[in-house]
Amino acid sequence: MRSFPLHTADRIRAAVGLADLVEPVADAFVAFSTHAEARAPVMVLPVADGGDSHVKAAHLPGGRHFLVKIANWFPGNRRRGLPEGGGFVALFDAETGAVTAVLEDEHHLSDLRTAAAGAVCARALSRPDATRATVLGTGRQAELQARALTLVRPVRQLSVWGRDHRRAAALADRLGRDLPHVDVTAAVDPERAVRRCDIVVTATAGPVPVLFGSWLRPGRHITALGADDPAKRELGGACLRRATQVFVDSRELALRHGDIHAAVARGEVTADRIDGEIGDVLAGRIPGRRTPDDVTVAKLIGIGPQDLAAAETALALLAGSGG
Repeated sequence: MRSFPLHTADRIRAAVGLADLVEPVADAFVAFSTHAEARAPVMVLPVADGGDSHVKAAHLPGGRHFLVKIANWFPGNRRRGLPEGGGFVALFDAETGAVTAVLEDEHHLSDLRTAAAGAVCARALSRPDATRATVLGTGRQAELQARALTLVRPVRQLSVWGRDHRRAAALADRLGRDLPHVDVTAAVDPERAVRRCDIVVTATAGPVPVLFGSWLRPGRHITALGADDPAKRELGGACLRRATQVFVDSRELALRHGDIHAAVARGEVTADRIDGEIGDVLAGRIPGRRTPDDVTVAKLIGIGPQDLAAAETALALLAGSGG
């Protein structure tokens, strides 16, 4: 049997940073939306105690590899003193099916590629002069999304809100130390924080909305990414009705999982509320933000081609670092 490299999480964390994945993820958005033969099946397996396992695969026409990823997320591990995320990524040769590499990333690449996707959406859809942001959520992804925004927009004020204010305050302190040019605060009132900002990111994992249409003013951009299965929801139906444009990473997945799925199932919007895929915006096939007053929504479920881009980028960086 042919041998293949196994890269451990510590090596991957040392070699791959958030900024490394922004452009590869942008390219993955485009490739997925513009290649009719792109393949990206998804399976979500709910497990006890709020945990779940996401199995994603991806192949792009002409690509060197195809990918299978298992990403586990068990929030109950927080009280056990264990990592919430786990899993691995396997890359295969697209001609022979042989294993090229296994990346035992402990969710690191999934975390980074999701944050990179948030940066790509903010760059494509928010106002270029956006300086104020609010992140709803206090976990690892909320932190990464806050950092990602500073890569693509001149953020000067950042509010962090969570149901547990102590966690929000701890995250605000951490971000404030690491982002010295940004005024970071822990918000007590999420409505007030949202009303005063230019960009909102929702990175929560609950079954009920945390963002409502009445909070949105003209010019706002929202990236919603926490609701990634049929049971989760972050956006109230009025958010989708209030939006000038609603874009998704995958039309098919958005109608099966998360906020748009929930709103359609409840009769709050219809499937044609989706204006297009983000990859089509990036490719110039459809317009994104058209005026400074547009209210834009990017609803992300997470697509396999982004994992493929992240894994191939990681392999190149590991090779360059001797990993």
